[in-house]
Amino acid sequence: MVELEQEVERRQRLGPESAARKALIASSYHPARPEVYDSLQDAALAPEFLAAAEYSVSPGADLKGLLQRLETVSGEKRIYRVPVFTAPFCQALLEELEHFEQSDMPKGRPNTMNNYGVLLHELGLDEPLMTPLRERFLQPLMALLYPDCGGGRLDSHRAFVVKYALGQDLELGCHYDNAELTLNVALGKVFTGGALYFGGLFQAPTALTEPLEVEHVVGQGVLHRGGQLHGARPLGTGERWNLVVWLRASAVRNRLCPMCRREPDLVDDEGFSDGFTREEPTTVDVCALT
Repeated sequence: MVELEQEVERRQRLGPESAARKALIASSYHPARPEVYDSLQDAALAPEFLAAAEYSVSPGADLKGLLQRLETVSGEKRIYRVPVFTAPFCQALLEELEHFEQSDMPKGRPNTMNNYGVLLHELGLDEPLMTPLRERFLQPLMALLYPDCGGGRLDSHRAFVVKYALGQDLELGCHYDNAELTLNVALGKVFTGGALYFGGLFQAPTALTEPLEVEHVVGQGVLHRGGQLHGARPLGTGERWNLVVWLRASAVRNRLCPMCRREPDLVDDEGFSDGFTREEPTTVDVCALT
């Protein structure tokens, strides 16, 4: 009980601490590539991604048609891949992230497993970049790919960049994401190793015997369910930077927490904390309830 209370207190501090960092960054940080803070433009996106998103909102669009515009990594595990960003945009974003990393600005950890990286909302990239990416492009795709997992009802996200380098984080143990759905985009730089590996949906890590390995391709994004057991192999050489977007649907998680697989007992917090809401959804769209 004491540990639970401490964890609640820790999580309640996250919001105010993050807001303070964001305010300081907004007032004092000078970007190296200010153009990445402009509203998301189609020119930043790969033609294949634009075509898939355009198809997804066209009359008569269906899963079969969409899959002709994506790479199916695993039909059984429902893992897909598609180019997301152009090479020039990846380079510009990386230069900005490295500039911020080298600054004296305060930095929050991306999550409890990664020690190196950037929370994009603290850097001021949520509103111009990540929110339009989710609302205009990812939601139509996810609605066709994962209708049973809230793909058409995504109403919040948590976006961060993780960095892997020698002497820093090298690998990531198998885990589930605190998300209904996930996009993982390789931004660069030059590296070997670090492949993603996948097990089953909510599979126990101890039962993982023959994982599916997926190599990173710079500029391309891997789409998967948040509950798909996964991890990252050790980095061999170089540096690997990945953009990870946890996509959340309150209509699903209000009824079924993606981490404990139980109905959540909510604690009031500021903002859209962890994607939960107090409001009851009119309809429930739940992935893998049984």
